[in-house]
Amino acid sequence: MVTAYKHEPFTDFTEEKNKQAFQQALDYVNTQLGNEYPLVIAGQKIVSPKKVQSINPSKKSEVVGTVSMADQDLAEQAMQAALEAFKSWKTTEASYRANILFRAAAIIRRRKHEFSSWLVKEAGKPWKEADADTAEAIDFLEYYARQMLKLNHGAPVNSRPGEQNVFHYIPLGVGIVIAPFNFPLAIMAGTVVAALVTGNTVLLKPAETTPVIAAKFVEVMEEAGLPAGVLNFIPGSGAEIGDYLVEHPKTRFVSFTGSRAVGCRIYERAAKVQKGQIWLKRVIAEMGGKDTVLVDREADLDLAASSIVHSAFGFSGQKCSAGSRAVVHQDVYDEVLEKAVNLTKALTMGSPEQAETYMGPVIDEKAYNKIMGYIEIGKTEGRLVTGGTGKNDEGYFIDPTIFADVKKNDRLMQEEIFGPVLAFCKAEDFDRMIEIANNTEYGLTGALISSNRDHIARARKEFHVGNLYINRGCTGAIVGYQPFGGFNMSGTDSKAGSPDYLLLHLQGQTTSEAF
Repeated sequence: MVTAYKHEPFTDFTEEKNKQAFQQALDYVNTQLGNEYPLVIAGQKIVSPKKVQSINPSKKSEVVGTVSMADQDLAEQAMQAALEAFKSWKTTEASYRANILFRAAAIIRRRKHEFSSWLVKEAGKPWKEADADTAEAIDFLEYYARQMLKLNHGAPVNSRPGEQNVFHYIPLGVGIVIAPFNFPLAIMAGTVVAALVTGNTVLLKPAETTPVIAAKFVEVMEEAGLPAGVLNFIPGSGAEIGDYLVEHPKTRFVSFTGSRAVGCRIYERAAKVQKGQIWLKRVIAEMGGKDTVLVDREADLDLAASSIVHSAFGFSGQKCSAGSRAVVHQDVYDEVLEKAVNLTKALTMGSPEQAETYMGPVIDEKAYNKIMGYIEIGKTEGRLVTGGTGKNDEGYFIDPTIFADVKKNDRLMQEEIFGPVLAFCKAEDFDRMIEIANNTEYGLTGALISSNRDHIARARKEFHVGNLYINRGCTGAIVGYQPFGGFNMSGTDSKAGSPDYLLLHLQGQTTSEAF
């Protein structure tokens, strides 16, 4: 009998034994840097002529690993392997597939600090952020395995005398998983295993900046007993293999997490029916956000400032759920701003390998340049009150930055920056607060800090986001607790970690027998 799902606990780093255990894992990972990682197609390890080096974003001179890259020929080879594996995998018992996820979860749990250390090195995640990423990956494995065991029974339908009706779910086919860099273990693992446990086969294209952690995960799935060809590991550029696979007539679905621009491109290209294609492709897309923390006049202002700062600057603001906009009632605006600035100035920024570091680097030079460009824009739109500087000689570090007095339609209030830049905007009353909260093209997360029950009730009805949080920050959804996904240009509202997420990878079939 399967035990009930429980959230994987976060590590308490105030305990010295936990700090020592993590440091030992980090020391071990530091001895493993620079290794080569091949493609994995039909269970075969393939070293390709083209390779990419994964670089530590906090120490540009350090190579985390060298990863083989797929071209279109290798992508096609992977597609054929996945098609072949689907023939048997689709009819494999759900309990068999679920047990592979349970075993993978157990492997990662035993090596939890090791995986978190890879996140420190390759993604630049501080200890707590890395630990939460690994815990979420374990959660996805455990939760989706249990959900599949429930879905395996189908859903009840009515039968009449002399007739038996059954409604059940069958897998779709071959899926393309395009994973992001910001949760390179959790989101990557979650999107992959949701497809696998439902009986589909997968071509995994990890983020180009974080392929090593994906390679490590593929190794775990193999160790857990996943048959060859069910999961194929094919790093490669979006231009070379991304479009090719999205448009491939044998692709049945695409699961994407990333930017609005790329998500819309995928959505458009997947919609076109190709020669030889006999289905409409399904797209599961999570495309980002421009998320707001609202602070009411009647609010705990210390809680408000803390919620704003940690929502904005956790993992250097590189979260689609990051609270990059603070909309504050005019009566408490100055006080909340002052408190937020003081908290921000107290944040520790530096190497994520140090236990005390709160904020590490941004992911790469492209991100660094983009964010610094937005800081220059901010100087023309608002009042710089803290931060505003960057340093990229050794790594890609940008100080946590706050601009005050930004207007609701300014670029800093409208465009996703994906970095440690926060805009403060003043509102005259609660009506204006809600209006500003909803005036972006996104609708992912939001938070309201208030003790006014009427305003809380209104926010529940009027604040148009997929994940609304009351009296807490707007990041940190937990699998099975706060199903995650957004509205409008935040994507297809594909609620990850929800009771219905696996259904996106399945199709319903009715069988009716008369007798």
